[in-house]
Amino acid sequence: MIAAGENKTVEKKISQQEKNVLLEAQHLKKYFPIKEGMFKKNKRYVRAVDNISLKIFEGETFSLVGESGSGKSTLGRALLRLQEPTDGRLFFQGEEITSLGKKEMREIRKDMQVIYQDPFGSLNPRMKVSDIIGEPFEINRQKSGKEKDKKVCELLELVGLDPERRNRYPHEFSGGQRQRIGIARAIALNPKFILADEAVSALDVSVQAQVVNLMKDLQDQLGLTYLFIAHGLNIVRHISDRVGVMYLGHLVEVGEVEEMYERPAHPYTSALISTNPTPDPRAKREKVVLKGEIPSPSNPPSGCRFHTRCPLATERCRKETPKLTPLAEGRKVACHYPLI
Repeated sequence: MIAAGENKTVEKKISQQEKNVLLEAQHLKKYFPIKEGMFKKNKRYVRAVDNISLKIFEGETFSLVGESGSGKSTLGRALLRLQEPTDGRLFFQGEEITSLGKKEMREIRKDMQVIYQDPFGSLNPRMKVSDIIGEPFEINRQKSGKEKDKKVCELLELVGLDPERRNRYPHEFSGGQRQRIGIARAIALNPKFILADEAVSALDVSVQAQVVNLMKDLQDQLGLTYLFIAHGLNIVRHISDRVGVMYLGHLVEVGEVEEMYERPAHPYTSALISTNPTPDPRAKREKVVLKGEIPSPSNPPSGCRFHTRCPLATERCRKETPKLTPLAEGRKVACHYPLI
């Protein structure tokens, strides 16, 4: 006889196997050349994304976490070809999009939208809110006049804003309200995939929770798939289905969010989780202090890139690069000595 908890686990694994892959990257790389003297023969590169493969399933929220400089935002933009990958292959809804021209990508990008970090800088201060949200319809020649205005009002209501304020300018709204405007613009064309690049990091904590709850509600209503990028793991735990942990251009751990929180397998993941505040002040959690700064992606350490800061590092870690390999069902880790 299967216990209730075991039955839930079986159901979760089966549903994951049956999910359709919406976005896939195979051995993706994004290098930025470093400008040096004209007589330098050997070029150097910032290896912002270095040989990453991942799958994002329809209807899920896949989050990327890691310190500044780990390559999260670059990976997000490369997946949408907002920055052209240096190498690798990209697939969206089963179609390879790696080499598509601008015209073909323009059609596909109707289904791939972005919510930016800065809710003020991403909105044109000279445009009324109605024009900002209605701009995608103008660009794609889908709606105009009264039909466009009606749709703008519907979108504003959907994100919790008063349609009567649509003729105001961005500076007349609070930070959280401006981010709701950005979300309304992102969902205007009924996309399938949204990159939320540090979408709540510039907001107050209470407002962060409101915006994240809105994103979850919209996901349920519209069938959205998110790639959610964040520094910390506190917000990520609330919104994510799966999490990928990045360090110096590499994925070091991938898994379902609760499993990773309860049993982190990589020392870097463990360190990130240990810095999160716990809702129970009586709960004791050993804090893992990371020594030093994250190394330069233009000159990453040999072997495991985390070995210079890892308390468990050995000579093997300094010489041999660990591969991202399966640890359990739906769980992968790149570590010679996983914690579980």
